Amino acid sequence: MKNLVTTLFIYFLVILFLCNKHSKYVVGFRPQRRGGRSTRFYDFKVQTTRITKLCNTKDIPTINGLYPGPVVYAQEDDKVIVRVTNESPYNITIHWHGIRQRLSCWSDGPSYITQCPIQTGQNFSYEFTLVQQKGTFFWHAHVSWLRATVYGAIVVYPKKGVPYPFKFPYEEHIIILGEFWMKDMVQIEQAVLASGGAPPPADAFTINGQPGPNYNCSADDIFKIDAVPGKTYLLRLINAALNQEHFVAIANHRLTIVEVDAEYTKPLTMDRVMLGPGQTLNVLVTADKPIARYSMAMGPYQSAKNVSFQNITAIAYFQYFGATANGLSLPAALPHFDDHLAAKTVMDGLRSLNPVTVPKDIDRNLFVTIGLNVQKCRSKNPQKDCQAKGGGVMAASMNNISFSKPNFSILEAYYKNISGYFTQDFPGVPLKFYDFVNGAPNNPPNDTNSLNGTRTYVLDYGTKVQLILQDTSTVSTENHPIHLHGYSFYVVGYGTGNYDPDTANFNLVDPPYMNTIGVPVGGWAAIRFVADNPGAWFMHCHLEIHLSWGLSVVLIVKNGEGPLERLPHPPKDLPRC
Repeated sequence: MKNLVTTLFIYFLVILFLCNKHSKYVVGFRPQRRGGRSTRFYDFKVQTTRITKLCNTKDIPTINGLYPGPVVYAQEDDKVIVRVTNESPYNITIHWHGIRQRLSCWSDGPSYITQCPIQTGQNFSYEFTLVQQKGTFFWHAHVSWLRATVYGAIVVYPKKGVPYPFKFPYEEHIIILGEFWMKDMVQIEQAVLASGGAPPPADAFTINGQPGPNYNCSADDIFKIDAVPGKTYLLRLINAALNQEHFVAIANHRLTIVEVDAEYTKPLTMDRVMLGPGQTLNVLVTADKPIARYSMAMGPYQSAKNVSFQNITAIAYFQYFGATANGLSLPAALPHFDDHLAAKTVMDGLRSLNPVTVPKDIDRNLFVTIGLNVQKCRSKNPQKDCQAKGGGVMAASMNNISFSKPNFSILEAYYKNISGYFTQDFPGVPLKFYDFVNGAPNNPPNDTNSLNGTRTYVLDYGTKVQLILQDTSTVSTENHPIHLHGYSFYVVGYGTGNYDPDTANFNLVDPPYMNTIGVPVGGWAAIRFVADNPGAWFMHCHLEIHLSWGLSVVLIVKNGEGPLERLPHPPKDLPRC
């Protein structure tokens, strides 16, 4: 009997060892909380996968055949290694949105900024450490418009023994907002850019890949949360949409924001929230209403004027146990699509959970205008190629410079001192000051052109930066979700109209710490950060069409003096152009 017990015990230990050894490689593995830094390995295969939605069947690029893609689970301070093998006909890169890539800029992912794309049949291993980071992030393709279907969540748990600073939820659920097109996304992008005009609206909005019953052939394509009455749930909201900002609400329930862009906030309770593409929110919702099926609705926030957009709401269900399975769902009330106040109210109430150390003595004060442009038509076939307002070609710019993406990695060119791919002359202030909100030259034939170039702005290591982002009315005022790679930043100020340093109110005590800020319609946002991570960092609008039109810039942060202040050598498997 004793030998049998010993044998069974040894067998148990062997099984436990094998499970722990291999579980790190399983996509979607949720790590147990334990002390010390671990390494999490994931294997991503870029594949084309056939799916049927909206009465149509099509092939889409995916990771491991999943849409949305696999969840990357980790713990604060873990190292993550993701081997990406491209088995699709498309070039691919993956960006780890919100991960600060401390001394790992080579793994940041934007195509032709930090790497050349992974070509068909090639692979590349992304390696990064989650230094003092926890919360909800996401990953997505960062080449062409493949982000439309190539995306997934990243969930980073606190260290062992460190609780959430809010009521521990009964369950957690990932909610990814997306958009779906029935046509091939690469072909759509090429056609839009060739036309000089605006993109078509999405064919559907999706919640975790499902459009819900408001769309054709989608009565059964519905995401559902089964809720236990009286329990509190944590919803990890991620906006992975391509070209649309979105309101989210649950019928008759209030949402309490406790985290924004993977940073804790003071609790803020709202009837609905708004997320721009690239933004994440963690919200608590308590099932404290009568037993029923409640709609979770996702609808558009369309801030620009005279733009066509999808206006059919995507629906999921927040369904109490005991509710009639086939009963009607109580509808969720969403704001009107152009309710700017509803969008602004969320941002107005956000505060960091605790007082923070905001950079005070600013070394570099930058002022950057953002907006759209209409370039002069230079085509011999203007009816086909110049479909923007006044017979022009759409563009977008920062400080009236439309970014031209090179055909070689800027980071590699900078690191190896290879000339000819970029310049270092992006202006730190607008080329011309005027009434940005009310007096922009937005009516052709007035000059609405922008300059083109692959311009970068260089910062010394350790520079304390204040950056004013100013929306302009050239073509139209609009809410722009601006994302900065490699950093989070304090949003110290936020307002409507033209920025005025004499009247602007700044919060230097507990401002929210974010990586994507929605610069308000006809307004401004002030952010601060310390440039202490060397590399080439993309800053751009997360509306994909605006990125394609050139609303972006690259900030180059130089090496510091110490060994932990210098960018390491590029990895051996870095893709070649």
